[in-house]
Amino acid sequence: MAVDVKVPSLGESITEAIVLEWLVKPGDYVEADQDLVALETDKVTMNVPSPSAGVVAELVEAQGSEVAVGAIIARIDASASKPAAGAGAAAAATPAKTEAAPAEKSAGLTAPSDAAAKVPAGSEPAMMPAVRKLLAESGLDAAAIAGSGKDGRILKEDVLRAVADAKSGAAPKTAAAPAAAKAAPSARSSAPAGERERVVPMSRLRSRIAENLVSAQQNAALLTTFNEVDMTAVMALRKRYQDGFVAKHGIKLGFTSFFAKAVVEALEAFPAVNAEVRGDTIVYKNYYDIGVAVGGGRGLVVPVVRDADRLGFAEFEKALADLAERARDNKLAIEDLQGGTFTISNGGVYGSLLSTPIVNPPQSAILGLHKIEERPIALNGQVVIRPMMYTALTYDHRIIDGREAVGFLVRIKELVEDPERLLLGV
Repeated sequence: MAVDVKVPSLGESITEAIVLEWLVKPGDYVEADQDLVALETDKVTMNVPSPSAGVVAELVEAQGSEVAVGAIIARIDASASKPAAGAGAAAAATPAKTEAAPAEKSAGLTAPSDAAAKVPAGSEPAMMPAVRKLLAESGLDAAAIAGSGKDGRILKEDVLRAVADAKSGAAPKTAAAPAAAKAAPSARSSAPAGERERVVPMSRLRSRIAENLVSAQQNAALLTTFNEVDMTAVMALRKRYQDGFVAKHGIKLGFTSFFAKAVVEALEAFPAVNAEVRGDTIVYKNYYDIGVAVGGGRGLVVPVVRDADRLGFAEFEKALADLAERARDNKLAIEDLQGGTFTISNGGVYGSLLSTPIVNPPQSAILGLHKIEERPIALNGQVVIRPMMYTALTYDHRIIDGREAVGFLVRIKELVEDPERLLLGV
């Protein structure tokens, strides 16, 4: 019984996606809910799970194809049973009779065993249909191009580079001698000869992020104010209660939850920072959905922790950990990324000492956290060494005055430097 794998609903206003990467190949046995393919839209990358256990009978759409919501992209033979242990080794002993030809597999198609056997191994490097078309238009020989993709797959940029080399008269980098090319580095660059530039198409997600960031710069009056926070008290509090916190809640107590609680308190004190410009009006929001920038499987995303003002430290940490895990596994839904009222971005986890974060529209402000570094400071007339963190607030000056922005950041500083105030609400 064949079960169709369809493109799921991708969220409001999104009608199509790109097949970013197949995670299985024809003939693979998959369990129900096992990830089959990564789809990319202009807002999120998500994995599509198998609707049934069985054997992958066909990959209908090739990697790189544009697919509409509801389109069939694969078929699963749900009547096929899981192969017995050792069957894989036997199949591997006769690959020509069971595997599709490289070119057919790259197109996401299966082929009868006798047809596969007629294609000599290595007769043509693997490539996507779009790459094959570009190669035909350029008149180049695929055998003369070294693929930089996985398992030697020829990518679009490989063909474009070969075309550029042909026009300039440079010797193309051939598949027959990749080692030789790597052995002759340029005198002016550590890059292999002939690879001074690499052309890579911008992904939809990256393109959308770029559009949003440029839009934020063009449509808002952005300004950044800075302060610094002495992390001594928070670090001591974490150290004192970390073991008990983990034992009770099953999760570590991080710095972000302290700043999140402080942000909520500061937003309540300065409501303009939690507002947005909507046409000719200002919308003040009486709820606190805090976006937290996390590193996803395909790049930086900002999932939203809902109603952060109602969450305790443990609840916030669990919610954030769940979102971060789903971001790494490409399992975030569009709804997880929408509706935030304020964003926290922690560049410190990557070693950033200071930055000017860009507002995530339609929000009006974003808090940037940075690396904790021991520095000498003046305290009570004495020079002492303390663990310090620079904080940055970028805000839309159209609705947030400098006084409010500075007051907001000072409030966060006060609460984090004296974390007991977070618990007492003073």
